[in-house]
Amino acid sequence: MPVIEVEHLHKRYGDKVAVEDVSFTVERGEIFGILGPNGAGKTTTVECLEGLRTPDRGRLSVLGLDPRSDRVELRQRVGVQLQEGRLQDKLRVGELIDLYAAFYREPADPERLLSTLGLAEHRNTAYKKLSGGQQQRLSIALALVGSPEVAVLDELTTGLDPQARRDTWDLIEAVRDRGVTILLVTHFMAEAERLCDRIAVIDAGRVVAVDTPAGLVAGVTDEQVVRFRPSAPLDPGALEALPEVRRVETRGGQLVVHGHGNVLHAVTSQLARLGVIAGDLRVEQAGLDDAFVALTGHRPE
Repeated sequence: MPVIEVEHLHKRYGDKVAVEDVSFTVERGEIFGILGPNGAGKTTTVECLEGLRTPDRGRLSVLGLDPRSDRVELRQRVGVQLQEGRLQDKLRVGELIDLYAAFYREPADPERLLSTLGLAEHRNTAYKKLSGGQQQRLSIALALVGSPEVAVLDELTTGLDPQARRDTWDLIEAVRDRGVTILLVTHFMAEAERLCDRIAVIDAGRVVAVDTPAGLVAGVTDEQVVRFRPSAPLDPGALEALPEVRRVETRGGQLVVHGHGNVLHAVTSQLARLGVIAGDLRVEQAGLDDAFVALTGHRPE
């Protein structure tokens, strides 16, 4: 039985349809991503799952519970890190973690959790004096202090510098390894590609695809690009004749070969036969951002 089930979710605010028709399931132990541009309906979808919004229609289940009628029990078993969350500036880290722990029947050990998240030495630090990365780690600690079976993380690393973002990714993988199922809402392609086992791509309130990151990419393109500087003049036609090559472009002394399959081996073998050395050789493959553009028509933000 899936941990999370969403069937034909629909939600509007007045004349604006935020979620038109969203369906997906999340299996136990997954990091499941919801990916889409701003305004696609991602946050509304998870707020309905958390019991913060009432859907106009559709069926929702989290751990076999209805998010509205069973929300008291659900809040004991699901941890939430909100996209828009603000804590009291003057409250100290230790006070916040102890306060949140008091809300749960079987909380995690606050001291151990702070230590795991690298916040033990900041127990007596006021929230406003924490760095952005430390505030984000604290928000994750507060989402996990109830020992949840499921954690919902909304725009987890927005506003963090690159190093803090990577540190947070390492942390989320460690949380999953402890057995927590994670629903991750993001618009960062690199974050989704690094963390997610499967992804639902949402655009204009609808799910346009659900697959693994690799599956999403493979579903829209198999193109690879090989770039190099030939050591001697080279007729592009010598490469265009290869079955793996789709086209060859010349850019400022560089040859750019677009192809598929084992195009790298085909190109380098041909160059060896011609006695040409490929300098500054680079191979580029399609990524999740390419799949995102193909599926939604939007460029990653």
